[in-house]
Amino acid sequence: MIDIIIIGGGAAGMTAALYALRNGKSALVLEKQGFGGQITHSPKVENYPGTLQMSGNEFADRMLDQILAQGAQIELEKAVGIEDLGDSKIVLTEEGGRYEGRAVVIATGVKHRMLGLPGEEALVGEGISFCAVCDGDFYAGQTVCVAGGGNSALQEAILLSEKCREVIILQDLPALTGEQKLQDVLATRDNVRAICNTKIDALLTEDGALTGVAVSDRTTGEGQQIACDGLFVAIGLIPENGPFADLAALNDWGYFASGEDCLTQTPGVFVAGDCRSKGVRQLTTAVADGATAALAACRYINSDLSL
Repeated sequence: MIDIIIIGGGAAGMTAALYALRNGKSALVLEKQGFGGQITHSPKVENYPGTLQMSGNEFADRMLDQILAQGAQIELEKAVGIEDLGDSKIVLTEEGGRYEGRAVVIATGVKHRMLGLPGEEALVGEGISFCAVCDGDFYAGQTVCVAGGGNSALQEAILLSEKCREVIILQDLPALTGEQKLQDVLATRDNVRAICNTKIDALLTEDGALTGVAVSDRTTGEGQQIACDGLFVAIGLIPENGPFADLAALNDWGYFASGEDCLTQTPGVFVAGDCRSKGVRQLTTAVADGATAALAACRYINSDLSL
């Protein structure tokens, strides 16, 4: 039997594995696609303490090498459910796997909602970004567009307005939907303008780099091209927590309704990272969750074994 099964190989999941292994526990990481999670979309990471600069892929590779050196087991399989047997849990995978462990850490992360345009995936990290805190400095003094009009988009626009020459908000609804306080802040920024009722139809590129967007008015159909150096997509995040909702409660937005302790209502099941309800989703908060959840799982196993 494995001590701790970790669902997800992003920053939170691999940190959980590291802390479990360093505490003398066996750890299995189940990852459905590729290790690293959302951070692999960032070509430059300059806000991780102690590291002047690295790429997201470099961080992911280092973490994977580190946990493998500590003895982590890994399986490229998609977890689709958990059976609670009381003292142990069985994690089921889409590929037919059944893995039994004393505790489970769910670190499934989130997916950024995409625009669904041709060539979009190839431009992620090459003109398309999702995080102004992470990538805003790369567009200092340049023109950027922000796709979206809700709170996240307006917060991104505020941060970008402090660095960029011009920020253009592209909202597909007739008006911005973010909080009025955020709209009031943006109204004081001379370098910010919003174009509402606008649909992004295509991404414009030259030599593989983003040069602008083609948009059209949703009512009239009138089109135009907007030149920009970068596009920040802020149209929502998609948690994929549904298969585990019977053991770890979800909030109204589909995130695990767990606090900073990373506990759930099910003894032996813990959650960590962006999949958890939280105010800040950054690389640093993901690894913090991973450590917290793993140590909580270790305490749970130790207390169970002492009975």
